[in-house]
Amino acid sequence: MCLSKGTGQGHVLKTCKLIVWDEATMSHRNAFHALDKTLQDLRGSSAIMGGATVVLAGDFRQTLSIVTRGTPADQINACLKNSYL
Repeated sequence: MCLSKGTGQGHVLKTCKLIVWDEATMSHRNAFHALDKTLQDLRGSSAIMGGATVVLAGDFRQTLSIVTRGTPADQINACLKNSYL
């Protein structure tokens, strides 16, 4: 999916104040990095997540993100806890 400043989806992300991400603990950390860079670009801000408030919901005691043909170390490296965010 391509988001740009001129699209409706880009406008929604640019103007929203709060983003709630449920089951965030099961997502790959690169998904969070992509959201961070996208919001920074759309909002013209170098702050984390473009300055938007992001609520991450989930249980870190549950399943880690799925890494196809990955080792347990690959799953841990894909985890949100190993992200710069």
